[in-house]
Amino acid sequence: MNKLGRTLLAAILAASMAASPVIAAPDVEGIRESKEASENALENLKKDLTKTIENINQLESDLVAKGEEIMQAESDLASAREKEEEQYEAMKLRIRYMYEEGDTSLLTALFESKSISEVLNRAEYIQNVHQYDRKKLNEYIDTKEKVKNLKEELEQQQQNLLVKQDEFEQEKEKITVLVEQKRSEVAELNEQLQAAIIQQAAEEAARKAAEEAARRAAEEAARRAENANRQPASNRPPASNNAAESPDISSGGTGDTNAAQMIVNAAYSQLGVPYVWGGTKPNVGLDCSGLTQYAHRAAGISIGRTSGVQGAGGKAVSNPLPGDIVCYSGHVGIYIGGGKMIHAPETGDVVKVASVYGSPWYRRYW
Repeated sequence: MNKLGRTLLAAILAASMAASPVIAAPDVEGIRESKEASENALENLKKDLTKTIENINQLESDLVAKGEEIMQAESDLASAREKEEEQYEAMKLRIRYMYEEGDTSLLTALFESKSISEVLNRAEYIQNVHQYDRKKLNEYIDTKEKVKNLKEELEQQQQNLLVKQDEFEQEKEKITVLVEQKRSEVAELNEQLQAAIIQQAAEEAARKAAEEAARRAAEEAARRAENANRQPASNRPPASNNAAESPDISSGGTGDTNAAQMIVNAAYSQLGVPYVWGGTKPNVGLDCSGLTQYAHRAAGISIGRTSGVQGAGGKAVSNPLPGDIVCYSGHVGIYIGGGKMIHAPETGDVVKVASVYGSPWYRRYW
């Protein structure tokens, strides 16, 4: 007999044994209203949590894009510096040949000119060469400064996004705690409601039994008065309570284990590679979703770029196998078995093996 059935039986027995039962009906409607209010609050919290997770996923996409912009700015800055150095060396070489080593030939060329016009033209040419060199050098210096300033601005924007991501993560944790508290509250109110309904049913049954007993007693007294030899008989149908349990249903599959092993091997090959926001270059720099994307690509499997897309695709699995993706809001890794995963944790760290933590979910693409 289940818990509900035992409670009902005990309530009926207690009510039936009372000589003069006092009916004090439980506040079923009040409990039901409280339960509905808590359920509505729980649904609102779930919506807030969903929105916060969406914000975290969007921030991840923004951070990936910002990391790619920073890498491009670094490349442009290196090119600008190289151009500046090349132009500066060319200018020094011209000065050296024209002044340090070529003074006599330069003067001779000027004085051997057949006319004042030719002298002025040659002098003007020399001046134009200097002006051109200075102009180009200044252009490269300006370009270098602009790219440098852009890189610093992008890095500041990246830091702002990281701060905002931390704020959303903290908000997510707070809402998660509230969701669990509200779920417990709903479960408790649901149990109270069921108990109240059972008590109400038991008291109603006791009331009806008392009324029936009083009616039969009155009939019995009347029959005895009419005929002392007649004795009434009463029968009560036995009560029964049946409880059914639903079977536990589970499902799963193994998939292509060769592909899964290739995913794991690819993840192992990147151990020690630096974490880089927006990084998708194996052996150079990877972020968390860049690592998982590369590992699957090595097995010939194409998946999304960000953790939000990866965590929503593939096949959901409850019992992970090596090669599955370990999913958190805003983070992913490659499961390698034994409660371990390979992941790219954060800026300043490297791709490494770590224990699976918290309450992740798992996705399978192989």
